Amino acid sequence: MGFVRNLLALVGLLAVLAAGYVVWTFRGFDPQAPMVYWQMAQSLAATGNAADATVWKRKVADGLSFSDVDQSIQSVALADNIKGVGDLPLGDQVTAMQGKPWRKLKIYLYCNPLTAAKMVDYSEAYSAYLPCRVALVEDKQGRLWLYTLNMDMMIHGGKPLPPDLLKEAEQVRTTMLDILTKGASGEF
Repeated sequence: MGFVRNLLALVGLLAVLAAGYVVWTFRGFDPQAPMVYWQMAQSLAATGNAADATVWKRKVADGLSFSDVDQSIQSVALADNIKGVGDLPLGDQVTAMQGKPWRKLKIYLYCNPLTAAKMVDYSEAYSAYLPCRVALVEDKQGRLWLYTLNMDMMIHGGKPLPPDLLKEAEQVRTTMLDILTKGASGEF
């Protein structure tokens, strides 16, 4: 019995030391960082897919066509004043290369160039996240979905961004979620 008690005490001590190490290592991080990583961990555990854990997605309302959503996405982006910097009709490219129909898939690229420049000035690593992307994809059952990168990790996952940069990054976040929400419902 004494061995088991001592073993449990050792395990408890190691757990307390590990928790202390984590708290010490991540001191100074954005106050929202623990929740961001907790939500990501929950999603990863539920899906087993790291990509699912790092994106936001919306199911497109029944009855909307690919073309309807395409027009909605572009209209919302224009209204929200985010610059379209390209699009990739990947589904059409796959169809052309295979010589047979494939699912619809289009990637839209958006950017606020001045905010992007500030993010890169803050850390060049942010360049890998540029430009913001929205994917309109037909799943294997023929349903349409919208996806974009969950920007919370980029905005709140480390040390706090400078206040002016945080404000601009949160505006881009709001715009990307607006594109998802309105695009999924076909709003203009």
